[in-house]
Amino acid sequence: MIADEVAYAAMESRDPRFDGWFYVAVTTTGIYCRPSCPAVMPKPENVRLFPTAAAAQVNGFRACKRCRPDAAPGSPEWNVRTDLVGRAMRLIADGIVDREGVAGLAARLGYSRRQVHRQLVAEVGAGPQALARAQRAQTARMLLEAGSLPISDVAFAAGFASIRQFNETIRQVYATTPSELRGVYAGSAGTHVPGVVVLRLAYRPPMDVPALLDFLGARAVPGIEECSAGAYRRSLSLPHGAGIVTLRHVPGVDHVACEIRLDDLRDLTAAVRRCRRLLDLDADQQAIDAFLGADPRLAPLVAARPGLRVPGHVDPSELAIRAVLGRRSRSATPRGHLAELINRYGRPLATPLDGITHTFPDMSALAAAKPADPPLRELARALAEGTIRLDPGCDPHHVHKQLLDLPGMSPWAVACIRMRALGDPDVLMPDPGVWRAIRRLRALPDRWRPWRSYATQHLRTLSQADRPGIR
Repeated sequence: MIADEVAYAAMESRDPRFDGWFYVAVTTTGIYCRPSCPAVMPKPENVRLFPTAAAAQVNGFRACKRCRPDAAPGSPEWNVRTDLVGRAMRLIADGIVDREGVAGLAARLGYSRRQVHRQLVAEVGAGPQALARAQRAQTARMLLEAGSLPISDVAFAAGFASIRQFNETIRQVYATTPSELRGVYAGSAGTHVPGVVVLRLAYRPPMDVPALLDFLGARAVPGIEECSAGAYRRSLSLPHGAGIVTLRHVPGVDHVACEIRLDDLRDLTAAVRRCRRLLDLDADQQAIDAFLGADPRLAPLVAARPGLRVPGHVDPSELAIRAVLGRRSRSATPRGHLAELINRYGRPLATPLDGITHTFPDMSALAAAKPADPPLRELARALAEGTIRLDPGCDPHHVHKQLLDLPGMSPWAVACIRMRALGDPDVLMPDPGVWRAIRRLRALPDRWRPWRSYATQHLRTLSQADRPGIR
């Protein structure tokens, strides 16, 4: 938790960089806000600070209608921590409590329900159920703001079990009804297309969105991905069905336009979380750029490309397969191999969209198919059997050791999986081009800890060794 004097200084300066890091509750109004809220500054004695929106809600505060604190990007802390609380927060954000309950969360983490609850309350001020409830409320507000989805569909898409539960939660969190909340944003309402949700995915500036979409588009595999007219589109394999997401850059704003088509609206929370990981939207990029820019060797690269993010992935298992094949060659051959696997073992979409016709094959299908490549076969089997888990709650250090124990698994592929599939911010790729750039700069990479994954992106722009491939 940020020190009180630092938090109050951030409030006085209305600094948006702290939005999502902590929440400000005012005891005299019963409202909690972002640190950057433009409302009149409260007296220090009337202020309570909370690490999460859920903690503020548990203590009886409701969200500010002016600054909409739950619309801020999430805290980047949970993306880099590998302890129990960090892993639990990532799993809850992925919707695991809605799908499997607290018992499922505890089983994924390897702890008892009581221990998970105790640790979360101690660190973030709320237990798993309260955190999941706050997330459902946030998703519902986001959908109501979009304005086109029927309110009954909003309830179930946000993860609520009933309309009654949905109405009660909205009243408690926002002190209004769903219809009234929608009325605030009535001007943004559009024509509803069944199964299609249009959203805005917020991020902390700076962010080079076109560079990130170009990176993904240059590595697009036919059948599951495509990039055209400034939009990146791909299929999603989700807990209750399939989906297709389209992401577009919107100049001059701090969000990415997102359109999601779902077989089952219950998958919305998981789909949004996967998109945020894909685009690295929760990173505190200003702090990262300032840290890397303090190294005079790297400073010119950071100044030339501010906001350069680390591309993630919507499906860690898919990325792992691609990493194994991608190391074989930088030519188009691995991409062709992937396209062949998709056509043969991928699941056809019920409603294709342009060139998006399949989802990536299940690991069980690849393991049963016994692909000729031994490392690929062993990796698919381990992922299918669950002996290696790449979900948001895994321990990246443990997974690193497990992957290296697989026959034929290269350090490059393992590093790629850690960086892009697991979101590790401190991976320096063992890539010849990256190391040529380091030698050219006469740099000391250890100075870039814990942000070497971001430094890698800058080094690739210098080395010109990162030619379009499938990685």
